[in-house]
Amino acid sequence: MKQVLLVFVGGGFGSVLRYIIGKYLNSTQTGIPYGTFATNILGSLLIGIILGLAAKNNSLSQSQTLLLATGFCGGFTTFSTFAYENHVFLKSGDFTSFALYTIGSFVVGFLAVFLGMFLVK
Repeated sequence: MKQVLLVFVGGGFGSVLRYIIGKYLNSTQTGIPYGTFATNILGSLLIGIILGLAAKNNSLSQSQTLLLATGFCGGFTTFSTFAYENHVFLKSGDFTSFALYTIGSFVVGFLAVFLGMFLVK
């Protein structure tokens, strides 16, 4: 039960922070989801750092890893919003934004995870 509570608390904080960042960075004028992109990339970097620390000499306990990686990063990052925003790009016929956002999110997201793990080595 303790593990479920840790994930719940971490996820709550992550979700609230994602909401705040999205509220201020997502552009209603251009429709470009800067906030979602920023949170997904930052979350990828954070999860790389957190899991890198957890793997490095067991620097983080299982409870800390659940709170931070599964809970906070899981609530902070969002695949469902990313998928919806891509749907909006496709529906409006904005194939350029769709391609740039999708490819950029995957490439930069993977690089951010690798960078995070590299930083803690």
